[in-house]
Amino acid sequence: MNDFWTAILDFAETTTTRVGKQLMQDFGKVQASQKADGSLVTQADKWADQEICDAIASHFSGYGILSEESDKVFPDTEWCWVIDPLDGTTNFTRGLPIWSISMGLLYRGTPIFGYVYVPPLGQAFHGFWAGSSGLVTPSGAFLNHHPIHSSSDDATKNHFFNLCSRSTSVIQRDFPCKIRMLGVASYNFLTVATGAALGGIEATPKVWDIAGAWVIVQAAGASWVPLQDEPFPLSSGQDYSDRSFPTLVLSRRELVPLFTPFLEKLKL
Repeated sequence: MNDFWTAILDFAETTTTRVGKQLMQDFGKVQASQKADGSLVTQADKWADQEICDAIASHFSGYGILSEESDKVFPDTEWCWVIDPLDGTTNFTRGLPIWSISMGLLYRGTPIFGYVYVPPLGQAFHGFWAGSSGLVTPSGAFLNHHPIHSSSDDATKNHFFNLCSRSTSVIQRDFPCKIRMLGVASYNFLTVATGAALGGIEATPKVWDIAGAWVIVQAAGASWVPLQDEPFPLSSGQDYSDRSFPTLVLSRRELVPLFTPFLEKLKL
């Protein structure tokens, strides 16, 4: 791994560790208010957002920033960080120990590097995905620096499939797996990357929910299946505050025909 990518990884790890340490002090102890879109926000979200944005500005001159809690218009820059300072705010406020800090580094609008830290579980995921960028990057997906890969198993009633609260319509007779609902978009998909689950659906994720996980999921060998528009590349000048990117993630492409029939009642 060359010096550039080492610096990127070190920055993401150092920044999320520092921010996560403070968030753990506030975990389950803060009050939330409701935003216009119905989602929750706390002072902890806002503090974490400012800390991460300030860190990026001081380390990466000229890089853009797209964030859930501040600037939601994609900038006209070659490189841009997309951050979700606290994915899973409802879990965070209610004391449930699944929430994350998510960061994705985009090159010309498409994620190249993803980092997702889950402080209560002590889990740090990262991955590199050069795609068609023409860049030379490291490869692979990792959990606490150990390689991870999606499952090659066939679906059974002893395997997990993750849903969000807006995708429960897929729960129908003969659904092939056990259902889990974790409440955190990034972690929903990352359990597929680790092989813990065979698939997951998020009906209304925003770009900051998926930018980091998008890289890690594919680097781990899983399949990202957009249910409407392709999320990337992002377009400069576009406001992403109210755009959702419904997504199905599966451990391998061969499972798409098995799960697709259950999506017919899904409201997108």
